[in-house]
Amino acid sequence: MVSEQELEKKLTVDKRTLKQIIKELKKWKAPATILLSLYIPPGRPISDVMNLLRQEYSITDNIKLKRTREAVQRALASAMERLSSIPKVPKNGLVVFCGENVQTKDFICLMFSPPEPVPVFYYRTDKWFHTEFLEEMLEAEEAYGLVIIERDEATIGLLKGSRIQVLEEIEGYVPGKHHKGGQSQRRFDRQIEQFVRAFYKQVAEAMSKHFLPLIEKGILKAIIIGGPGYAKKDFLNSGFLDYRIRQKIVSKLFDVSYQGIAGLRELVLRAEDVLTKQKYLELLKAIEEFKMHLAKDDGLAVYGLKEVKNALMMGALKFVIIDEEHEEAEKISEEAKKYGTKVIYLSDSLPEAEWIKKTFGGVVGVLRYRLY
Repeated sequence: MVSEQELEKKLTVDKRTLKQIIKELKKWKAPATILLSLYIPPGRPISDVMNLLRQEYSITDNIKLKRTREAVQRALASAMERLSSIPKVPKNGLVVFCGENVQTKDFICLMFSPPEPVPVFYYRTDKWFHTEFLEEMLEAEEAYGLVIIERDEATIGLLKGSRIQVLEEIEGYVPGKHHKGGQSQRRFDRQIEQFVRAFYKQVAEAMSKHFLPLIEKGILKAIIIGGPGYAKKDFLNSGFLDYRIRQKIVSKLFDVSYQGIAGLRELVLRAEDVLTKQKYLELLKAIEEFKMHLAKDDGLAVYGLKEVKNALMMGALKFVIIDEEHEEAEKISEEAKKYGTKVIYLSDSLPEAEWIKKTFGGVVGVLRYRLY
């Protein structure tokens, strides 16, 4: 008998496999709403889901067109059959896609656990398979920290894939203006500055709480800061930021009028150039470094799957550039985490991409030191 752990391992797919699955599912279209998409988040009882599908099946008799009715019933029956073999939803949840191509009579029914937790409970039959939640998982390999700062208000957020998330909203207390003048005015001004600095410290600590774990995991690419007026620059010069946080902050600051989710969206729009160029520039610089060592023939350029893997296992690889479609991409990415090796995925937007694919098999890198 298969244990729950073995079953979960069998059901779970990695990101490379997920990308291939999405590509296949996107090919399926139907003239009627007969393609079933089901997302089950972690912790949802299988029995609850089965009850829902049975109810849906019971009302399919109301579908007038026989071909459509039979196609929906087949999809529902297949989904229930798959789920009946699972005692418990895996830790990352389950996804089920079942449906028929009414023209070719081909039928597909997939059930698997994705590489990241399923975010919602979602059921629908439609003219296409709903893969949007899975696509966000592929986009979410890197994230950007977002901070909107004023003297008494701040929003900390995260841009991950195509999602903007509010992590924390912070309000401070700063008294209004004082009009007495003289020493009383100066004393009051000093008190205000103390309140402001206390608030800046609170925001800096919140940033550390949210962003340092992401930095340690290698997920956080950069931190973008915005806000109205001079407060954002004043905050950066306050001295409260952890040095690891400071290293991730983009040098350009952005004027933003709002707080909360509206402010985060405005910040992302204003920082569009930074966000689109970050990944591009990282890849461009890596390719230029590889080309430089290749031209100098100094022994630091490495290429080809076998040579790159050997260097990786020796801990000698500084970074690897690999075609996202390469069959070893996921495996190399996992191994690279053990050795602190940077993995940079090749983008077809660069003219050198085709050269790297054809000449070096889509895998190149730069060594930390010469091996021979």
